[in-house]
Amino acid sequence: MSAWSDTLKKLIRKSLRLLPAAFVVLSVAVFGAAQQPSGSKQNARPEVIAPASPPATVNETEKSSARYFFEFTQPQFYVRHIEIEHDANGRGRITFERLNEETGITEPLELSQAAWSRISALWQALHFLDSEENYQADKQFPHLGTMRLRMEQESRKRTAEFNWTRNKDAFALVDEYRRAADQAMLVFEISVARESQPLNGPKLMEQVESMLKRNGLSDPQQLIPLLKDISNDEHLPLIARNHALRLIKKIEK
Repeated sequence: MSAWSDTLKKLIRKSLRLLPAAFVVLSVAVFGAAQQPSGSKQNARPEVIAPASPPATVNETEKSSARYFFEFTQPQFYVRHIEIEHDANGRGRITFERLNEETGITEPLELSQAAWSRISALWQALHFLDSEENYQADKQFPHLGTMRLRMEQESRKRTAEFNWTRNKDAFALVDEYRRAADQAMLVFEISVARESQPLNGPKLMEQVESMLKRNGLSDPQQLIPLLKDISNDEHLPLIARNHALRLIKKIEK
């Protein structure tokens, strides 16, 4: 009996020594099972789809497709024909024909932001494409020349022709285009003088000042880079260069 009892005690002591190790193994197994993803649960983040850019509105699309035209004709004037064409950003071209010259001169045209803001506001004030108004006044003044305003937008187009008008917006719009044309033609004359007729420089600087005084320029600020170049152009007479510096100071005031 005592031998069996001794054997039993040995087995119990051995089991007690192995028990902590068994708990360690069991804990590792449970912890590992907890880390394994189940078959039904997914931790993947849902795909984020960036929202599409909003489509352009109808007004933006129509505005970007619009083309604007101004035309002046008086066969007896020194500048007998002027045509301006530009897009909804104020970029386009100007063509002018002078008396006794068979071919016209075409130059790129870019209205300044300030000038285009004024012109755009006047087109909108006229509601040009939606209007049927006849801008011609009762009195006729054909000796002043014929003005034409034209606008095209997609399949829509309209032209209005007159030599005098009492519509203040139409009158102001024509005046804006005249000033834009005068400034563009002046810049062309200055470029010719710098290339081949430098002695005309002083006279052209006087012309710039005269137009500046009577508000005859579309946007004098546009001329500042050109005037700075002229002030450093040794091909031009000193009097023209000094005059250019004075003009810059007047414009920047």
